[in-house]
Amino acid sequence: MKTYLKSEEIEKLELAASNPRDELLIRLLSRLGCRISEALTISIEDIDFQKCVVIIQHLKKRLRLDCPDCSARLSANHRFCPRCELKVEKAVSQSKEHRRIRTLPLDEDTLEMLRDYIDQGRTVIRNGKQLVFGIGRSHSWRIVRDCAQKAGIKEIVNPETGKTRGISPHRLREAFAIHAVKMNDSGDGLRLLQEHLGHASFSTTARYRKVAAEEHRKWYERLWSKSFEITHKEVENEVKQ
Repeated sequence: MKTYLKSEEIEKLELAASNPRDELLIRLLSRLGCRISEALTISIEDIDFQKCVVIIQHLKKRLRLDCPDCSARLSANHRFCPRCELKVEKAVSQSKEHRRIRTLPLDEDTLEMLRDYIDQGRTVIRNGKQLVFGIGRSHSWRIVRDCAQKAGIKEIVNPETGKTRGISPHRLREAFAIHAVKMNDSGDGLRLLQEHLGHASFSTTARYRKVAAEEHRKWYERLWSKSFEITHKEVENEVKQ
């Protein structure tokens, strides 16, 4: 049962790309581990070739609902205010923006690919910014999906629900996280991964430790393998004698 994309499959995705833009998109998603929304906002100004880093900006909008009578915080399911207990006919909504910026290191091979891409004049001007890609979210999803179909990469299985999932940009971010956990699953390693991925909660990062724990399953299977059964029978015979 395949639960995540492996390195060789990501290489096949890159090779299946029909143009440099699609290849670079797949490479950045898999090497930076960033969200697709973050990758699509990367501009030339965000890349520091000397320091080998990329500045990632993550903008998240949150909708807050308040009671119109006492201004208490409400959820979408509230029918009565938990503070003043009045029936909520219409909540007052406020939209707030949260912008987070983090600086991520990038390997030299990917930076060289970026440099060649820029030198070839493939960047796009949008709203006064020189963007690396200049495409939308839906378009980027189609790129990854089509490359997966072309490369013959099968869907993966959610280890928690058992449901199949198509190959998407988020699967590349997930593959980065699992690879990082396999390389270093110590407390410090997971904390660095949390910072790199931009997770507000450590529990979100810790989920990848569960997905990556193949060694636990293999260890357990070996406990009840045929070799164990043979040893168990030998012990039984000794006891009977």
